[in-house]
Amino acid sequence: MTGPFEIHTFGAPDQVREFPHGRAESVVTSHGTYGRGTFEPGWRWSTSIKPIAQTDLCQVDHFLYLVSGVLHVQMADGTERDIVAGDVAHIPPGHDAWVVGDETAVQVDLVADASLTYAMPPA
Repeated sequence: MTGPFEIHTFGAPDQVREFPHGRAESVVTSHGTYGRGTFEPGWRWSTSIKPIAQTDLCQVDHFLYLVSGVLHVQMADGTERDIVAGDVAHIPPGHDAWVVGDETAVQVDLVADASLTYAMPPA
């Protein structure tokens, strides 16, 4: 894929969505929109995002890099795993997640446009 040389920064995101115990930031490039999620201790998808998304579980397909912290993920089928700083992970739709411990978790979604619907009310 070719295109212009681009640099974007989460220090000046194109979009910011605040929610209880966290925020989602997006940068828009010519190849898509990329997101960074910051989740403070006490954040849990089912209590912080579910009221916004109005779905029982997160329906975003995440392919992410966890920059800091620990996230615990529970899939609809009961499968549970911890994602720790430095991990690259794929989390398919149909999950809950929460911060483990007292360190803020920061993730960067590596797939373009995965962040477009995160923490957004239904259309």
